[in-house]
Amino acid sequence: MEIRAKHMFTNATARLGTLFRACILLYSTVAFGQQSPDVFTVDTPLVHDPVMAIEDGIYYLYGTGNGISRYTSRDFKHWTGYRSGVMTVIPQWTRDSVPGFTQHVWAPDIIQFNGRWYMTYSCSTFGKNTSAIGLLSKSLLAADEPWRDEGCVIASRVGRDNWNAIDPNIVIDEQSRPWLAFGSFWDGIQLVRLDSSLHVAHGARPFTIARRYAPTDQNVADNPTSRDAGPNAIEAPFIYYHRGWYYLFVSWDYCCQGMKSTYRIAVGRSRQIIGPYLDRSGRDMLKGGGDIVLEGDKKTYEAVGHCAVYTVKGKPIMICHGYSIEKEGASVLVKKKSLPLSP
Repeated sequence: MEIRAKHMFTNATARLGTLFRACILLYSTVAFGQQSPDVFTVDTPLVHDPVMAIEDGIYYLYGTGNGISRYTSRDFKHWTGYRSGVMTVIPQWTRDSVPGFTQHVWAPDIIQFNGRWYMTYSCSTFGKNTSAIGLLSKSLLAADEPWRDEGCVIASRVGRDNWNAIDPNIVIDEQSRPWLAFGSFWDGIQLVRLDSSLHVAHGARPFTIARRYAPTDQNVADNPTSRDAGPNAIEAPFIYYHRGWYYLFVSWDYCCQGMKSTYRIAVGRSRQIIGPYLDRSGRDMLKGGGDIVLEGDKKTYEAVGHCAVYTVKGKPIMICHGYSIEKEGASVLVKKKSLPLSP
């Protein structure tokens, strides 16, 4: 998620985090009256880069924020928000690995694997690919226990790697093997094999599975937000397996600019998790292929992006964030139930 709220300079990120929390407080107070100092209730969560899990009938929603933002719901309509983040303590290794990173954690992902919950998250700074993906684990989401630090899954460095270790998504293939999709800008979306501890498997190396443009494209607009990141405006991968196909959802173009955002969601599919991922016309996502799934309608949302897809009550459902026109570009939860998947 290269050019989103996570990609602001450190001091700007701190101000954004303060503003984000203030907006949540104001919205919940106006809509529902005075709340507990630690929780609030809303019908439309203010969230960025949402992901979700379901445990014992309760929906758990997580997103970018100080320590990772969190909400819960019993009906997917009314949400309880928490002003304290998932991570009450930020591991020191994250600051050692990513100079300038503090506590504004980006783009988490969550999965249940071998009977335990695992959450990946991103640590980075604006416009740089010195980044790291961390891992947390917990036995039960409802349990009154802290998430356990499982260390670093993968890291990237300026001048060493032509990819960016952010926007993680763990996917389990048909053989029950875990993989990590990740990446933003630079050489695009990466895929790497994981071991049973959900760290990079011994000897495995990331490889590119999708780019915003083909390497041969000549008419590519400059990046308006970062010279270091380059114009390959693709990020936020999410791979969803459905009836024999792996669907790779990605976000194109630019987020985190409120009403100036141009984010939109594209998809391709493959019979194999390693690709190639093709769009409806047969164009490879490695060469800029992809079909638009959802974009701003300029009536309700200026732009939408960073999606996740789940099976809920037997049907696939997509969640993402959208830049609300009514709320002057604030980022809110968006749900989409009609997806272009195989019958």
